[in-house]
Amino acid sequence: MAAGGAPTRVLVLGLGYSGRRVAALLRARGVACSGTVREPDAAPDDGVVRHCLVAGQPIDDALREAIRSAEAVICTVPPDEGGDPALRLVAAELQESPALGWVGYLSSTAVYADREGGWIDETSVADAVDDTARRRLLAEAQWREFARGKGVASAVFRLPGIYGRGRNALVQLAEGRARHVVRPGLKFNRLHVEDLAAVVVAAMDRPGEALYLPADDEPAAPQDVLAFAAKLGGFAMPPAVAWDDPSVGPALRRFYASNKRIDSRGTREALGWKPTFATYREGLQDAIRQGWFPNNRR
Repeated sequence: MAAGGAPTRVLVLGLGYSGRRVAALLRARGVACSGTVREPDAAPDDGVVRHCLVAGQPIDDALREAIRSAEAVICTVPPDEGGDPALRLVAAELQESPALGWVGYLSSTAVYADREGGWIDETSVADAVDDTARRRLLAEAQWREFARGKGVASAVFRLPGIYGRGRNALVQLAEGRARHVVRPGLKFNRLHVEDLAAVVVAAMDRPGEALYLPADDEPAAPQDVLAFAAKLGGFAMPPAVAWDDPSVGPALRRFYASNKRIDSRGTREALGWKPTFATYREGLQDAIRQGWFPNNRR
């Protein structure tokens, strides 16, 4: 990849919900893109070349070539106790790549502790100390260290909750999985998966070491999002329950315990980006309009 130029070959480590959208956008722009999965037969046949990447299994020739020819690599794989499991598997091959110019890692705003409704941005201290934050920060550090040692550009994307077609409050209501949990004063941002893909692609030709916090325009209470989806889809609202009620499980309670909002102006200015789906309303209306709900979730 020429300095300051967009990549022509990209490898996506982890073709999950977000990874598939990044790959789709790249392919739509004429970029040769492939990705990794744990079970090739379980992934949708969307035209993206899939390579199996599993701990304990050797990297085959096709994946080795994809790694060594990729000009940019973006990792969407969740971390484990040791940091990034995907990087551990491909680091040696990536280190030998003559083409690599950029690496990116999808992280989470879970690395920030509760702000009691206050704002975070790219200058905020990542001060959360729970296991989720520790794993994310370790994986971030591993990718940055790799990039510095290799002498390539890098980007970390600290993300809020990702939603979009096929993954949203409409689907949860339709499947009977929606929870109407209320914590007074709680508001947080979201990010549509299409906007996430646009941010990642925009960052791929940026030099240096970068940190981005992309988000929508409106931090909103989860019950407001659920109520809008219920009205849009013709559903009854589930019964309300307090966030600290004993019926709320520990994982969900931890999620509601952190109250922070995202100021994404720095990311927008750096990348010349703004969200297509400015709020959850546009995102949910898009899901209805595009036929991804309730019986045609492609």
